[in-house]
Amino acid sequence: MASAAFTAVPAAADDIVLGASVQLTGSSANTGRYYKDAYTFAIEKINAAGGVRVGGEKRKLALKIYDNQSDVNLSVRQYTQLVAKDKVALLLGPFASNFALADSAVSEKYQVPMVQGGGASDQIFSRKFKYIFGTLAPASNYFGSTVKMLKELQPAPKTVALLYADDAFDVSVGEGTRPLLKEAGFNIVMDEKYSSNASDFNSLLSQIKSNGAEVVLVAGHETEILNFVRQAKSLAVAPKMYSFTVGVPSEDFRKALGADADYAFGMTAWLPSAKLKDRWFGDAATFAKEYKAKFNYDPDYHAASGAADIEALAQAIENAGDTDPAKVRDALAKLNFDSLYGKIAFGENGQIDLPQTVIQVQGNELKAIYGPDGLIEKPKYPMPAWNAR
Repeated sequence: MASAAFTAVPAAADDIVLGASVQLTGSSANTGRYYKDAYTFAIEKINAAGGVRVGGEKRKLALKIYDNQSDVNLSVRQYTQLVAKDKVALLLGPFASNFALADSAVSEKYQVPMVQGGGASDQIFSRKFKYIFGTLAPASNYFGSTVKMLKELQPAPKTVALLYADDAFDVSVGEGTRPLLKEAGFNIVMDEKYSSNASDFNSLLSQIKSNGAEVVLVAGHETEILNFVRQAKSLAVAPKMYSFTVGVPSEDFRKALGADADYAFGMTAWLPSAKLKDRWFGDAATFAKEYKAKFNYDPDYHAASGAADIEALAQAIENAGDTDPAKVRDALAKLNFDSLYGKIAFGENGQIDLPQTVIQVQGNELKAIYGPDGLIEKPKYPMPAWNAR
């Protein structure tokens, strides 16, 4: 084993040990920390309330995490160790679709349920696996709310550029968004796949400038999005709007770009609303406040989905009255409860489907713009030229 386990919540003899391999170091560590922190926080909250009721007794949860160092091959080996050697009761997921795609094969092989809120690629859930459950909405529909909003913008855009990285999540986004745009009547003037972890977007940006795309939709990783925005500014490429699958909900994204983050659109399946009632935290607003106080940064949907993964396993254990993996798996498939993240009810393929809310950076604030019921706030549109801000 190339890295030692990080025992986030130590185990006593009778505790129910949950296992995970998460990006604590390496290129994805900035997002990986959301999952470690959310898992830890939710378990501590449940334990403070007495733990999980199993049959007639209350039992505490414990957490064993390995650092996969942002290496998918290491992650697979660590999940194998968690099940085969460490004998953890149940599994939590890593961050990122390519990791969840590979790691879920381990949970399926050993028939130990994995609940994960880090991978949204449709590929993960198209294999008819019985032991993988996901709390992120399908990647193919990430831009669904955005496309609906585009039809209502004034002046109405006609041309769209679609860019996506070549990993499992972003390919699913591209494949799902393309028909949505066509059905909505938009002219796709650019449809380009780029290499994951690309740092140079000058060629793609030059194409955007020359083909006159009014709207630019980008599916990628946060570092890529930061480079894209910085290079768009340096080349003075300013379409009427751009929207990104990641980054925009994150405080780090806005800090990294400063004023240059203004006007950027994004999406989130979760906002810390007091309307989202919850058994363990009371509501999502309370969760967000307590999370910020504990970890000194704001939670986004990654953290909320991670906490919901813990709650789903806890609820399934209680419903099953047992920690037997097969019984917990069957209980997960039948779940229907309210969490701080929203309604948790898995579809036949093991994935939930929460609608995305379109968000936008407006000055120093992140605003909810468009949701399932239509326009929430007025978007700042069209985006002005960089030198006119």
